[in-house]
Amino acid sequence: MRLLGGMGIRLRLGERMDPRFQRTIEDLDFITLRRSGQAVEVFLAESGWEPERRFNALNGARRLLFHDPGSEHKIDVFVEVFEMCHTLPLAERMTVHQDTLPAAELLMTKLQVVSLNPKDRSDLYALLHACEVAEHDDGAINVSRIAELASADWGLHHTFELNFARLREGLGESSLASEQQVRIARHIGLLENAIERSPKSRGWRMRARVGERKRWYEEPEEVER
Repeated sequence: MRLLGGMGIRLRLGERMDPRFQRTIEDLDFITLRRSGQAVEVFLAESGWEPERRFNALNGARRLLFHDPGSEHKIDVFVEVFEMCHTLPLAERMTVHQDTLPAAELLMTKLQVVSLNPKDRSDLYALLHACEVAEHDDGAINVSRIAELASADWGLHHTFELNFARLREGLGESSLASEQQVRIARHIGLLENAIERSPKSRGWRMRARVGERKRWYEEPEEVER
């Protein structure tokens, strides 16, 4: 299992995380391999987490849900692939770090949200402020990985594009010092430029012709717990 979401970001950044971006985290998100799904269910059940039995029976090949009977805390386990507004393949990147996904994947799981909420925006700012943009995963946001996925999927690229603009606009409304705003804006620019320069697939170019005339994202499934 590898952490993603708010807790994954906090653990990945450690002391590099600016206190301004700290927030209360009540739920945990993980990614696991398909072959490990049953072991994850047993482990969490033995640790006191109650499975959402009906949902897990129907969807266990791609997602597992659990809750803490004594509180409102929840665990969401994605199986190999992250499916929300867009689909992100994550299994191949689970071996980069021991406890969490790499910074690039942590960023993309937030950046793929079509309607950013304040928590998502804060998490994105935390990553963009703490991490350099480079072509590796050692303490950095791996821009090559992001460009690879965005250049194969116009819809994902377009959502990234929209959110980069929203993040840049939101900097002026934040409480960040001017030098912090400049650093984040510079990193946004580096990501944008790399994605734009990356060669696009034939499918990407064909979908780009349609543009927003056709919905380019999925509505995340509302789960009744």
